[in-house]
Amino acid sequence: MAKLFESITEELQEFITAQHLFFVGTAPLSSTGHVNLSPKGLDCFRILSPHRVGYLDLTGSGNETSAHLQENGRITFLFCAFTDTPLILRLYGKGCVILPNSPDWDSTYSLFTQLPGTRQIIVADIERVQTSCGFGVPMYEYQGQRQILVDWASKKGEEGVREYQQKKNLMSIDGLPTPVSQLFEAEELVSSETRET
Repeated sequence: MAKLFESITEELQEFITAQHLFFVGTAPLSSTGHVNLSPKGLDCFRILSPHRVGYLDLTGSGNETSAHLQENGRITFLFCAFTDTPLILRLYGKGCVILPNSPDWDSTYSLFTQLPGTRQIIVADIERVQTSCGFGVPMYEYQGQRQILVDWASKKGEEGVREYQQKKNLMSIDGLPTPVSQLFEAEELVSSETRET
């Protein structure tokens, strides 16, 4: 029942665009490390080409995906139909993190709806596109997106979000450093050089 595709076809792109929810899976190389699976919403996913996708990653209590990508790059996206015709779509690829200080930030960030609390952009080159039936997935009715995370970031403000990231987002639960930690290290280096001059 599974079907393989050479790329994200126009039909699959339409399916992705119609979904209000997707899942991101990553894992560290260590066999004792924790596999991470995160649900995402808020219209933050974009198809950049038939072989490349990305999503706007908002500040949260963990930062597992970026730590795993920095270590090994492996990533899987899953989209699932909860209404109408059943379908599961998995996109397997190699991902990377674009931080706000990256040369690619402005051009990539402009492709998304800009949301408070944005932490980084996850981009992935897709190597395998596979669908399966989804016959066992229950049907649900979409009611709307929660705005709690966006409201939280707006209330905290830019400086408050950065302080939260420094406390919660620099290491994975397995002790892997995240790219956000490098961002803060680079900013501290610039700050110290400025003080010295």
